[in-house]
Formats: sequence, structure tokens, C-alpha cells
Amino acid sequence: MLLVWDQNAWEDYLWWQVQDRRVLKRVNTLLADIQRNGNEGIGKPEALKHDFAGYWSRRITDEHRLVYKVVGDQVRIAACRYHYG
Repeated sequence: MLLVWDQNAWEDYLWWQVQDRRVLKRVNTLLADIQRNGNEGIGKPEALKHDFAGYWSRRITDEHRLVYKVVGDQVRIAACRYHYG
């Protein structure tokens, strides 16, 4: 699956590259799992509701979530820092 980044999500990802490589590794692990397993797998996948209906989240850490949507052969990443944008 192709990874498609929202601008803010890409900025989050670049921030992790500088600030915390351990968290960056976790983000990369979650992304690889999403590419293999879609909306199932590690990180406690959870379907989001209301404004984020159609999106899923996975735990990066207790504080941070990876928010994404699988559309066809694409994974659209909305955020990878904080809780739900």
C-alpha cells in the first residue's frame, strides 16, 4: 500500500525524526503493520467516530496516536502526534 501523508502528519513525522527515534521506530512499525494487515494488528486499532468517522487510530505511546484511513491501495495518514489532531 502507498502511504499518503497530510501536511500536518508529515510535519509530525519529521518532528519525530529529530526529537525521538524510539517513537519514530514505533510509528514505522505501525505503518508497516497497517500495510500488511489493514485495520487489524498491533497498536490497539480503534475505529474513530464523529468528526473522524472513517478513520482509525493506533497507539504510538500513551500520549500519541497514529490516525489513518485505508482507501483502496492507499494509507492516508492524518496525524502521528498527540490525540486525534
